[in-house]
Amino acid sequence: MSTLVQAETRQKSRVLRLLGYGLAIICLAWLLHDFHIVRALHDMANADWRWVLLGVVFDVLSYGVQAVRWKFLLAPFGRVRLNNAIRAVYAGLFANLVFPLRPGEFLRSYLISDSEGISLGLVLGSVGVERLVDLVIATASLAVVSLFVELPRRFKRAADTMGIITLVLLAIVVIVILYLEIKLSGKTNAQPKKKSEEEIEVEEDSARPSLRNKAMAMLLGLHAMGTAPSFYPAVLMSLLMPFCQVVALWCMMRSYGLGLSFMAAVVVLLVINLGVSIPNAPANFGSYPFFCVLGLSVFQVEKTTATGFSIFAFLALTLPFVFLGFAAILRSGLSFRSLREKVGSLPQQTRNLTVHP
Repeated sequence: MSTLVQAETRQKSRVLRLLGYGLAIICLAWLLHDFHIVRALHDMANADWRWVLLGVVFDVLSYGVQAVRWKFLLAPFGRVRLNNAIRAVYAGLFANLVFPLRPGEFLRSYLISDSEGISLGLVLGSVGVERLVDLVIATASLAVVSLFVELPRRFKRAADTMGIITLVLLAIVVIVILYLEIKLSGKTNAQPKKKSEEEIEVEEDSARPSLRNKAMAMLLGLHAMGTAPSFYPAVLMSLLMPFCQVVALWCMMRSYGLGLSFMAAVVVLLVINLGVSIPNAPANFGSYPFFCVLGLSVFQVEKTTATGFSIFAFLALTLPFVFLGFAAILRSGLSFRSLREKVGSLPQQTRNLTVHP
């Protein structure tokens, strides 16, 4: 039975990998059509490298802020050392750079679970909370920016769709947390009573690993994160992280001479982040420049200029993480070979994980 499950998992992974590479090829073909490489190289040579350096610093800093946020989210389950969180985040970024389908989220979760002794299920749950908070902030940012920047109709429709999805997800999360809060408080106030044999048998059955028990344990973990005092500084870090990334992209725009506003950088970053969230090639190769050009088209930036800038920004903001991520991998005790093996086995491990809130 496990062999069939592994074969099915490999088949799904292969299909997603092919889709990711196919998307990258399509994006590159569109980008390089009518692309004037000599002009782009001239624009890159004239870039102001002081702004480039400042942009790289803010981009690197943003992932340090992400590690701090992660530390706060995991505070209800154990004291996470900041250096371990930073190392895990950069190691995950490196995995995303060299492997398709963004396995870095699983890898960084495994590294923190292993180093800090926290259940892998709870760590993965915290990553899910990160994504939900990021979605809320992205939706709110797009709503604010639309008040100051005239967006095309298709972007406004996308913003409305994002807003509806975000509100539904938030409503579900709030209802779950309130339900668990009432349920747990009811158990606390209830008077202990003698258990019958049938109740003992039911408790023994519930103690056995099952999908329902795992789901309930993960919901309890969500409740613990959402009601802990450390959740509020985590939200603050969630605001600081995209701010650093917007500053980084705006600095790249300044270095390239685009002359766009800070609000324009917010819109372009939102488009990029939404675009690269779908399965794609390693390091978002192809998809990052494509969605960067798509975001710049909102502000009528000519395609050749936008393509040259997208490639320039992609290289400038990606290369530092190759070195930082590789150093983090070595500090974690992994070689490139063991990293490949670990990344390949992590999806199957998550199927069999046990959650202990």
